Amino acid sequence: MKRNLLSRWLLLGEWQAHRLQIVVAVIAIALGIAMGFSIHLINTAAVNEFSAAVKSLSGQSDLQVRATQPVFDEMLYPVLAQREGVAVASPVLEIQAAVPGRPEDDRHNTLKILGIDVYRAVTMTPDLVGVPADDRAFDMLSADAIFLSPAAMEWLEVKQGDRLPLRLGTQTVTLRVAGGLTRAHAGQRIAVMDIGAAQWHFDHVGVLSRIDLKLKQGIHHGTFKAALEKELPVQYVVTETADQEMRVHNMSRAYRINLNVLGLVALFTGTFLVFSTQVLSTLRRRPQFALLRVLGLTRNQILRQILRESSLLGIVGSLLGLGLGYALAATALHVFGGELGGGFFPEIKPSIQLSPLAAVLFFVLGVGVTLLGSLMPAWEAARAHPAPALKSGSEDTALAGLRTPWPALVCVTLAVILTQLPPVAELPLFGYFAVALLLIGGIAWMPSLAAWFFSGLFRVCNRLAAGALAILALARLANAPQQAAIALGGVLASFSLMVAMAIMVASFRLSIEDWLTHILPADVYVRTEVRQDAIGFTPQEQQAIAATAGIERIDLIRSLQITLDPARPTVTLIARPIDQADPGNTVPMTDDALVPAEIPRDAIPIWISEAMVDLYDYQVGKRVALPLSEGRQDYVVAGVWRDYGRQFGAIQMQLSDYQKISGELHVNETALWLQTGVTPEQVMAALKALPFGESLTFWQPNEIRTISLKIFDRSFAVTYLLELIAVGVGLLGVAASFSAQALRRIKEFGMLRHIGVTRGQIYRMLALEGGLLAGFGILIGFLLGGSISLILIYIVNPQSFHWTMQLHLPWPWLMIMALAMLLAAALTALLAGRQAVSGSVVRAVKEDW
Repeated sequence: MKRNLLSRWLLLGEWQAHRLQIVVAVIAIALGIAMGFSIHLINTAAVNEFSAAVKSLSGQSDLQVRATQPVFDEMLYPVLAQREGVAVASPVLEIQAAVPGRPEDDRHNTLKILGIDVYRAVTMTPDLVGVPADDRAFDMLSADAIFLSPAAMEWLEVKQGDRLPLRLGTQTVTLRVAGGLTRAHAGQRIAVMDIGAAQWHFDHVGVLSRIDLKLKQGIHHGTFKAALEKELPVQYVVTETADQEMRVHNMSRAYRINLNVLGLVALFTGTFLVFSTQVLSTLRRRPQFALLRVLGLTRNQILRQILRESSLLGIVGSLLGLGLGYALAATALHVFGGELGGGFFPEIKPSIQLSPLAAVLFFVLGVGVTLLGSLMPAWEAARAHPAPALKSGSEDTALAGLRTPWPALVCVTLAVILTQLPPVAELPLFGYFAVALLLIGGIAWMPSLAAWFFSGLFRVCNRLAAGALAILALARLANAPQQAAIALGGVLASFSLMVAMAIMVASFRLSIEDWLTHILPADVYVRTEVRQDAIGFTPQEQQAIAATAGIERIDLIRSLQITLDPARPTVTLIARPIDQADPGNTVPMTDDALVPAEIPRDAIPIWISEAMVDLYDYQVGKRVALPLSEGRQDYVVAGVWRDYGRQFGAIQMQLSDYQKISGELHVNETALWLQTGVTPEQVMAALKALPFGESLTFWQPNEIRTISLKIFDRSFAVTYLLELIAVGVGLLGVAASFSAQALRRIKEFGMLRHIGVTRGQIYRMLALEGGLLAGFGILIGFLLGGSISLILIYIVNPQSFHWTMQLHLPWPWLMIMALAMLLAAALTALLAGRQAVSGSVVRAVKEDW
C-alpha cells in the first residue's frame, strides 16, 4: 500500500512539474499511432469493399473460366454447360463503354456494362439482376434496355425511362434506362443488360468475357478445376473466387505496405522523442532516485517505477492515437473514399470497419515503442550507485555510455549487409530494416560526432577570438555532447527521412518527365473515348485518318490486356511499329538488349518492361510463350525498357507480327507527325470533320505530361503529409528537450546573470545553441538522408514497384527545408528556455549557497 502511494506520488509529482515534456511525449505517440492506424483502417476498408464488389460480380459461382485475352469464342459455353459435374453455367460479357459528353478522364469517363443471361444469373449472380418497372416485367430481355446501379445513375444524372447514349469504338448506341440494380455496392458504377443485346449493339457478336460455373453437390472443386485446366487450350484460365480476391489484394499490396511504413515514421520519430524525454527526466531525478535507494528502495523497484511511468505515457498516447486515427480514417473515407493516391480503388465508397485485433496491435505497438524508448535510461537510473548520483554534476557520467561508437558501427554495418539481400515475397523487407538500422546507427553516432565537431569548432573560435556568447554556446555543446545529441534525436530522424523522400520523389519525378518525353515523340495522339478500346478503329477508319491533309507520318498502335498468371494482375501488350535496328528510337531502352543479328529467325522479338524481369523472370535472350494464338509460337526477349505507367508489366512487339499472329486488324490509338507549317489545331479540325469524327479524342504531348505529373503529385500528397507530421513531431522533441535542459540549467543562468550577462544575451545564446545544434543535425541529416535515399531509389522502389530511376538532388528544395528547420529549431530553443531565464536571479543560485 505504502509502495503504491509512493509510486503515485513520484508519478504525479513528475507530471505536474514538467507538463510540457509529458504532453509532447504523449502527442508524439498519439500522432504516430493515429497515422499508422488511420492508414491501416482506410486501406483495409478499401480492400474489403473492393473484394466485396468482386464477389458480388462473381455471385455464387464456384469457378470462372476466362481467356488470357479480354474475350473468347462463345462456342465454349455449350461445351461447359453440358459438362459432367456442372449444375449451372452462366455466360457474361464485360464491356467498357464511353459516355459521350463526359470529361475526358481515363479513370472516370467509362461505364462498365455486363451482358448476362438473366435466366442463369438469377441463380448464379442475383445481385446483377435488374429491377424493371412494374408494368414492364420483361424489360430484362429487351434489346434496348439497360439497368444501372445507384452510383451509376447518380454519376450519369439519369433516372428510369431516360435515354442514355453510350459509345464503343466509333459507334454510338442509345439505350433506355429500364431500372436499377438495387443490390449493387455503394459507389459501384456498373450497368447490366441482356447478353445478346450487348453483343449486338457493341459489335461483340460471338464472344464472351467469362463463364461462371456452379458445380453440382459432391463435386470436389480442386479435382474438377485441375481436370478442366488440363482439357482446355492454353489460352484459357480457370479461377476461383479466392483467386480473384488474391489478385485484387496483390494489385495494391506494395503500395499499401509502403504507405503503412510511412505512416509509422511519425511513431518511429516519437520513439526517439520518448527516449530523449525519459533520459532528461532520469538525469534530472538522479538525486531523487539515489535518495530513495538510500532509504531502502531496490534497483528493481526503481526500474519498475520508471517503466511504469513510461507505460502510462504509452497507454495514454496510444488510446488518444487510436481515437484520432479512427476519426481521421472516417473523415478521409467520407471525403475522398478509399483512394489514397495510388489509383487502385477508384469508384468505391468503403465504410470504416473497426477491427478489435488491429486496435489491440496498434495499442501494443504504441506502448511497446514507449517502453523501448525508456528502457535504456531506466536501466541506467536503476544501476547507478547512490553516493555518486547524489552529487551535483554526475549527469555526464550517466551519459558516458552514449559516446561509444560501436553500437552505431554495428547498426550501419548490418544496414549495408541487408541492402544486398533479395526481397521477401516480392517486398523489400530487408530494405526497410536497412533504413531503420541506418537511422538508429546515425542517431547513436551523434554523441561522438557532436563531441568531435563542436570541440573542433570551439578551438577554432578561441583562436579567432569570437564573441563571448559564441564561446559560451560552443563550450556548452562541446562539453555536453551527449545532452546535445539527445535533443537532436527526433529532429535527425524526421529531417533525414524528409531529405531521403525529397531526393527519391524528385528523382522519380525527373525520371518520369524524361520518360514521357521519350515515349511521346509524335505531335498528336488520336484515339476513341475508351482507353484500350476493344473495337477501336477499323481498317477503313485507319485509312481515312492517314489520308487527312497535313499528316506526314502515322503510327498505328494496338494495346490490350493479357493474363500470364491468374494470381497476378494482367499485363499490357502493346503492338506498334518498332525500329528493330535501334529500338531505343521508339521505346526508352535500358542497356540490356539484343542486337538485330542475335535475334533468332524462328522467334518473334518482344521488348519487355523492367517489371517483367522481376515478376515473370523474363531475361534478355530467353525464349518465352505468349497466349496470343492457339498454335505454338516462340517469342524471344530482345530487350528491356523503362515503364513507369504499368507497374505489373508490359510487353511491346511489332504491330505487323501481332496482326499476323492474331488476325486482328483493328487498332485503338494512332500517333501523328505533322507536316512542316501545319498546326495540331488544323489537323484536329480536319479529323473532326470525318464521319466518325465526333467519337475521336485528341491528346498533345504537353497535355499528357501535365496530366501525368498531376497524377504523380496527387499520388505523393499523402507522403508529403506524413513527412511533415514526422518533422512536426521532431520539432516538438526539440521543444521538450531544450525546455528540460533549460530548467536544469537555472543555476547556470543565475550565475551568468550575477556576472553581468543580461536576459537578452542569454536568449541570444540559447538561440545560437539551438541554431548550431540544428545546423549540425541538418548536416548529418543530409548525409544520412542521402544514404537512405540511395536505399529507396535502388532497392526499395525496384523491389516494390519493379522500376528503376535516375538519381537527382533537388538542391533548391533541400536548401529551403534546411533553412526552415534551422530557423524553427533556433526559435524553438529560444522559446523553450524563456521560462528558465525569467525567474529570480537570487533564487536561481540559492541552492549553491
